[in-house]
Amino acid sequence: MADLFEAAGLTPQQPSPLADRLRPQTLGEVVGQDHLLGPEGPIGRMASARRLSSMILWGPPGTGKTTIARLLAKAAGYEFQQLSAVFSGVADLKKAFEAARVRRAAGQATLLFVDEIHRFNRAQQDGFLPFVEEGIVTLVGATTENPSFELNGALLSRSQVYVLKRLDDEALQTLLAKAEEHEGRALPLEPEARFALMAMADGDGRYLLTLAETLFNIGTAKPLDTKALGQVLQKRSPAYDKDREEHYNLISALHKSIRGSDPDAALYWLARMLTGGEDPLFIARRLIRAAAEDIGEADPMSLVLANAAKDTYDFLGSPEGEIALAQLTVHLACAPKSNAVYVAFGAAMKAAKETGSLMPPAHIRNAPTKLMRDLGYGKGYAYDHDAPEGFSGQNYFPDEMGRRQFYKPRGEGSEARIKERLERWAAMRQGKDG
Repeated sequence: MADLFEAAGLTPQQPSPLADRLRPQTLGEVVGQDHLLGPEGPIGRMASARRLSSMILWGPPGTGKTTIARLLAKAAGYEFQQLSAVFSGVADLKKAFEAARVRRAAGQATLLFVDEIHRFNRAQQDGFLPFVEEGIVTLVGATTENPSFELNGALLSRSQVYVLKRLDDEALQTLLAKAEEHEGRALPLEPEARFALMAMADGDGRYLLTLAETLFNIGTAKPLDTKALGQVLQKRSPAYDKDREEHYNLISALHKSIRGSDPDAALYWLARMLTGGEDPLFIARRLIRAAAEDIGEADPMSLVLANAAKDTYDFLGSPEGEIALAQLTVHLACAPKSNAVYVAFGAAMKAAKETGSLMPPAHIRNAPTKLMRDLGYGKGYAYDHDAPEGFSGQNYFPDEMGRRQFYKPRGEGSEARIKERLERWAAMRQGKDG
């Protein structure tokens, strides 16, 4: 048997991965989640009281979800039982629930940890409910996806959702220090390369320790600078799922940065989406929407430029066409802003639904037949081009409705001139009515 291990490059005594050897032994050793695990944190309080409630741990990879569940069971004196939604089926669930029922009869509580719980379908999630309600198991589910999208409302109503934070630089520094203490030597890195290593981890503690283990194993005599580190370690792609919550979070951040007139932040979120593999045409569609919704008549050329940027990308493709999206992003962020048209259209739609059967006043109705003319259609219509200043001041709303003002220009950019014209026309209309 030993020969088989050696032939595979392993030994029966092959050490476990560094991340596993450094796995915390108490909740107090878990880094980066003090808001949950500290003495005043909700999970810390539960552990101290040794009374647990069902919960969902929601957070990015490598933030300690599995470790917290295991240590929580240990601290509270519960039996820890683990399932993975990726590899488990209905039969596995039935076995787990039956074993928990037997333990409960013997006075032993069970913490059932379900990793990737969002992978279970709705019917399987419903299967947890009676066992959670009866107290046969205390459910701790772990997920990287937004629970409000992926989990049943009934299951969520019986569980607390706790959000784990992406590990910050301080927490990552702590992990590296623990790794160096465990190995009895410093990482072969220059100071700036050490920060580059943490950036590569992207808040994932487990991945950071995997990278550190690789560096310990290469046995370099000279500390690596940032360039050499990049050659030794291949940086993984940023966490970004085009079909999940991150997709909507980043496009929202881009849109709101444009609305907030911050071209630097807008460029950053544009770059984040493109490096994550987002479809540039999806981004272009949102930029066109921003031009219409948030800039509008303050800079009406923005909508023209937005469509031109989309056409440019269609013509050039990546990566050259992405420059057009970047140029548009900067233009939109720097442009004067007005949502007056957006607000006006919403108000007009509301009024249309409320008064949808009212006819136009007779003088602006079409009169192609004698009968229509006899009924007064078109009678008294004033041709605006023949009026002083090209403005007749006639009523164009239904007679039963009365005049409404939907469009209220804010006076930003080109809307300043529009606002001035509308105010002059309003005064002329009021004088005519008087």
